[in-house]
Amino acid sequence: MHLRELNLINFRNHSEAEMTFGRSVIVFTGNNGSGKTNLLDAIHYLSFCKSFLNPIDSQNIRSGEQFFVIQGKFRNEGQDEAIYCGIKKGQKKQFKRNGKEYEKLSDHIGRIPLVAVSPADISIITEGSEERRRFIDSVISQYDKVYLNALIACNKIVQQRNAALRAGYAPEELLEVFDEQLVQHSQPVYDARVKFMKDFSEMVSNHYLALSGEHETINLEYDSDLHSASLDELLRSSREKDRILQYTTKGIHKDDMSMKINNFPLRKYASQGQQKTFLIALKLAQFDMLRDIKNMKPVLLLDDIFEKLDQSRITALMTLVSKHHFGQIFITDSHPERIAEILRKIETAFDHFEVSESGVNQINMAEV
Repeated sequence: MHLRELNLINFRNHSEAEMTFGRSVIVFTGNNGSGKTNLLDAIHYLSFCKSFLNPIDSQNIRSGEQFFVIQGKFRNEGQDEAIYCGIKKGQKKQFKRNGKEYEKLSDHIGRIPLVAVSPADISIITEGSEERRRFIDSVISQYDKVYLNALIACNKIVQQRNAALRAGYAPEELLEVFDEQLVQHSQPVYDARVKFMKDFSEMVSNHYLALSGEHETINLEYDSDLHSASLDELLRSSREKDRILQYTTKGIHKDDMSMKINNFPLRKYASQGQQKTFLIALKLAQFDMLRDIKNMKPVLLLDDIFEKLDQSRITALMTLVSKHHFGQIFITDSHPERIAEILRKIETAFDHFEVSESGVNQINMAEV
C-alpha cells in the first residue's frame, strides 16, 4: 500500500498543502511546532477515520476556519484508492472511498492498514490498562471485522449497564439481560485476544532483540479474569460489588497486557531508551502481523522517534525498516542532517519535504 498524493485544506496549522510521493521513504523535517506531525496525522485520518492527536474532529479544523478536507490517493497492487475525509463544524463527518460515502465508518477500518509510532505511544507502557487494551484493539480490528463488531457491541452494553448502576436502577432482571448480551459478544473478543497474544509476543521479542543487540530479553502476557472463570460466573459473583461501586468491575473491558524486561516489570525497571526500544518493537510486530494476515504492506508512520535512542539503536531501526519487507515509511525529524546521514549510510533513497510556517516544500536531497 503506497500513498501517492496527499492534499490538505484547513487541517490543523496547514491552510493548504499538496504533496506527491514517489519513493518508499518520505521524510518531513522542520522546527518543532512547524506541523510535521500534523501531516502524519492527516495520513492517519485516511486509515482510521480519526486523529491520533485529538479525537475531537472539530478541534482539528484550522483556527478561524469552518471546515477541513483531507484527500489521499493510494495505490495497491495496481489498483487506485481515492480516500476523502471532510469535516464541517456542526455537521456529520464525511468519509468517502472512490467517491462513495461510507454508511458506517467501521467499514473502512483495515482497508488502508497503517502503523504509527509517536512519542505519545509511551503511554502504552507508562499508563493504565486502558491504553494497552486500546493498542490490542487497534491491531486486531484492522484485520478482524467480527472482533471489531463484537467489541463495539461490548462497549455499548457496558456503557448501558454502568448507566443503570449509576442511576440506582439495576434490578436482577435487567442485569441478567445485560449480562447475557455481554457473555455473547465478549467470547469472540476474548478468543481473538488469546490467539493474538500467542503469535504477537514472539514477534515483539524478535524485534526487540534485533534493535537492542540481544542485550535484554522481553516478555508479554495477556491478563484476563476469563482465564480462570467464565464471564457469566464473574458477572454474577460481582453484581453486589458492581451496585456499590456503580460500574461493571468484571469483563473483557478490564483485560491487560503485562510487559517485562529481563523478568522485571518494564514500567518500573526499564530506562527511557529501553522503553522506547520496546515500544518500537511493539509497533514493528504490529506491522508484521498486519502484513502477514492481510497480505498487504501497511503504511508506517515514525514520528520523532530518534530522541532517547542511542546511535546503534537508531541505525539498527532504520536498517530494519528500510528492508524490502516494509512498505512505505513516513518519518518526521527536527534534525534534517541526522536523518539524511542515517538514510544515506544505509543506502536508502528518500523524498524530503521541509515543513515551515510558509508551507510544505519538497527539496532535493543534495540540499540537506
